[in-house]
Amino acid sequence: MKEILIISNYYPPEKGAAANRIEQLALKLHQNNYKVSVICPLGNYPKGELFPEYKGKFSVTENRDNITVKRLWIYPSVSKNLVVRIISVLSFSLSLFFYLLFKKTPQKVVVQSPPLLLSFISVFVLSLKNKKIILNISDLWPLAAIELKALKEGSFSHKFSLFLERFIYKKATLIIGQSNEIITHVKSLFPEKKCYLYRNFPDHKVEEFDLKFEENQPIKIFYAGLLGIAQGVLEMCEKINLYGLNIELHLFGDGAEKSQIEALLSSEKGKNIFFHGMMERNDLHEKLKTFDIAIVPLKVRIYGSVPSKIFEYGALGFPILYFGGGEGETIVEENNMGWIASVENYEQLNHEIQKISKMSKSELFEMKKSIFIKSEINFNLDNQMNYLIEKDVF
Repeated sequence: MKEILIISNYYPPEKGAAANRIEQLALKLHQNNYKVSVICPLGNYPKGELFPEYKGKFSVTENRDNITVKRLWIYPSVSKNLVVRIISVLSFSLSLFFYLLFKKTPQKVVVQSPPLLLSFISVFVLSLKNKKIILNISDLWPLAAIELKALKEGSFSHKFSLFLERFIYKKATLIIGQSNEIITHVKSLFPEKKCYLYRNFPDHKVEEFDLKFEENQPIKIFYAGLLGIAQGVLEMCEKINLYGLNIELHLFGDGAEKSQIEALLSSEKGKNIFFHGMMERNDLHEKLKTFDIAIVPLKVRIYGSVPSKIFEYGALGFPILYFGGGEGETIVEENNMGWIASVENYEQLNHEIQKISKMSKSELFEMKKSIFIKSEINFNLDNQMNYLIEKDVF
């Protein structure tokens, strides 16, 4: 049996798209007769504190669905204090550095990027050991950080991040990217680098369409995910106009904007908007069976980023109201998955919601069935994985 290691900053029981994406990759490799192991920090995301089962421990080795997971020490934090955040990043970086340097690892290693510092340390040590390094890029940093105004262009931090970025691209054996824009960016720096598209397709194991039809209910639009600055959910709640419409907006998740969103919803502006908090993925999918449309927002158009929610909810049969720009717009448009509004254009968003409000539940239900069938064909994780294995990527 072929062995492969995955290095990631996130892994379940942590929540969010990043953890789900890496687990999905690990499980699919296992299903294709790979012996898979994962190195990650002790579970702490998204609250920035160790989960109860990891408190007081320096490292933990566990088995999750036949995947060997090695969790290393981290000083967790989501503090806004830059010094504290740096200490947190460095803590796991050092744990990872010494582990990779002195422990035996498989010849093939998948390295998740970002975070840049962790991927740099991984690629640096693994290149010294002549390992096959498969760099899995889900977002383009520091480019995304500049667009989100998390980094100042031309600053020392920006220049240092550019050095890290170019190093990992150069030293990686090959690269798998979540979008065509990512591959285009890498090729602009290293034209000869082997690059492959690896979409974040889900594997819900839902073989039959099972969304429910409720005629005499409001149209239910939902957002499920992180409530952070990049998603802009708070601003969306402030500016979305549901007045006089037979439409509800339901929010699921947790993050930096949670308390502000809860405060907003207790005011008049929060009418027809409901917050349900964080739910386990399976419980969430069960709850959503009576819902109608998934909204996918981004605060700014981020080059290279394609929200995984497009694929995740499309595969369950949900139409998408996309409000994020970039390559995601093309995917929604080409696959007839729903409606598009330009980033930050709330006039256009509210116009699309007006159009949705005029649809009947039966029209929406037929749309759901059509999207479910198309997604089974176009967003098929098994086909994608088989192609990459045939190309000797893994």
